Amino acid sequence: MFLKLGFVQSKFDPCLLYKPGMLIVMYVDDCGIGAADPKDIDRLVASLRNMGFELTQEGDFSEFLGIKMTKQPDGTIEMNQTGLINKIIKATDMEDCNPNYLPATGPLGSDPDGSPMEEKWSYRSIVGMLLYLSTNTRPDIAFAVSQIARFSAQPKQSHATAVKTLVRYLKRTSNKGMILKPTGTLDLELYVDADFCGLFKHEPDADPNSARSRTGFIVMLSGFPLIWKSQLQASMACSTLEAEYTALSYALKALIPLKRMLLESAEHLSLPSEITSTIRARVFEDNQGAYLLATNHRITNRTRYFLNKWHWFWDHSGEFQMEKIDSKNQRADYCTKALTREPFEHNRFLVQGW
Repeated sequence: MFLKLGFVQSKFDPCLLYKPGMLIVMYVDDCGIGAADPKDIDRLVASLRNMGFELTQEGDFSEFLGIKMTKQPDGTIEMNQTGLINKIIKATDMEDCNPNYLPATGPLGSDPDGSPMEEKWSYRSIVGMLLYLSTNTRPDIAFAVSQIARFSAQPKQSHATAVKTLVRYLKRTSNKGMILKPTGTLDLELYVDADFCGLFKHEPDADPNSARSRTGFIVMLSGFPLIWKSQLQASMACSTLEAEYTALSYALKALIPLKRMLLESAEHLSLPSEITSTIRARVFEDNQGAYLLATNHRITNRTRYFLNKWHWFWDHSGEFQMEKIDSKNQRADYCTKALTREPFEHNRFLVQGW
């Protein structure tokens, strides 16, 4: 139907459509419409109704799928999911709990000899709500939720305790989410980190999971978080360098298509040159070995065993710029490990603005 009305489908996302001065994002039976002229939206809705579609016009993007967006007088936008957080707190019967400053206190293993979960609430239900929260407005809990979600099948009491630790943190920060301060440019910035064998001695030595490393990355657009991830790596890394390089290669699979989509959007929306000229992609790496391997493309005796699949981005190095960054300002740091309070809050401020 949209194609009949003159829209063009994105090459990178079938749920994204363009026409001059307008774009549409589809999510199941919901549509988000952006237009330079609001009258174009009214005309589009009228055309769809004339085609026989029953539509409900909800208004602007002040709230969508439980995500509240509030524009402040200074131009910043605050995003939060306070309603969902309160629902999680109530579901775990923790309305009167003592708040925490941190969502996680350390690595969480399978605890094979631990006692079964004693709590009355549904572990899987809580994990489902936490996953939705962590992937939309709360990158600060991505690491904690990723750990908890591993044990949805047979949770032990130690895992339920980890959930309660996280809920106590949410109790303290229930009205928080992200404070977006657009820079006015279309810069894409990728911050990528890894934690080498973070589960060692937290899983049984004979369990392969004890040797797995964790990837964490955040892609920021115009100064605010767009995509973030905290996930155990599928393959076993034999060194910190390999873990960091694996994470970099994985994260670039998110960054490069985003840049191409951004360029596509600029073309179809006929954005002015002063905006399109700001489109660039930068990658911030804090591991010297991974940085050198990614920029010099030089295989050594220490790295010749790396799988060729991790080097795929060498053919696309012209599409992004690698930059070295110190670990203190590595914004993906809190996606790979449980930090102490001071570095955690510094990391959260850099990413989420509070």
